[in-house]
Amino acid sequence: MQLPHIDPVFLRIGPLEFRWYGLMYILGFIAAYFIVLRRARKRSLPLSADDVADIIFYLAVGVILGGRLGYILFYNAPYYLEHPLKIFAVWEGGMSFHGGLIGVVLAGLLVARKKKMQFFALADLCVLTAPVGLGLGRLGNFINGELYGRVTDMPWGVVFREGGPMPRHPSQLYEAILEGPVLFIILMVVGRKERPAGVAFWTFVSCYGLFRFFVEFFREPDSQLGFIMGPFSMGQLLSFPMFLLGLAMVLIITKKGKNAE
Repeated sequence: MQLPHIDPVFLRIGPLEFRWYGLMYILGFIAAYFIVLRRARKRSLPLSADDVADIIFYLAVGVILGGRLGYILFYNAPYYLEHPLKIFAVWEGGMSFHGGLIGVVLAGLLVARKKKMQFFALADLCVLTAPVGLGLGRLGNFINGELYGRVTDMPWGVVFREGGPMPRHPSQLYEAILEGPVLFIILMVVGRKERPAGVAFWTFVSCYGLFRFFVEFFREPDSQLGFIMGPFSMGQLLSFPMFLLGLAMVLIITKKGKNAE
């Protein structure tokens, strides 16, 4: 299948350009606001609509700053050391999930202190928003024809303009499905039962790490890095520890909860 050329800019108003990828971020933050507000009211938490908007703002700043700095440090530090002004050229792309997660955690610690909430209680409240944002973000990657997969002879292979004439795995869609609806359903199931604080958050960390590690086998490694430590990519080296840490924390927290009972 030949991926049709889709202009990454969906709206131009004079010198202003609005891009599909940025739209996905905006939709993700809007969805996050309503999800957190609904869950807070369902749990009878003392959070007003303004409180929720404040929380989402902090987390959004954490995602953007952390995602950008994470990409610079993990994926392309030499280039940005030579071209420091490019650090601010976010419209050219270059965001890292792992950096974004670090940014969100730091922002979460700050807002939890500000709102006088336990961090893991806040994390469990907000974690259901992550699959929505991730799924939308991967769709944005697909529309832009970026972060495509490796060459394949499967019938659903896609020819990406930037990827040469050979069909490739639409790995963006693999990630969109696993990190979006599949992860959303898992977290919904986990959240249906009263569990110790932190279980939902660490379930997300573990499942994301596993899904990302798996999909990276079908995704073309970043050209400036290639494979690292044999057949593995940077994304896999960052994701597999997430899987192990998240799984270990779920088991530890669950065991402590049972002992407390």
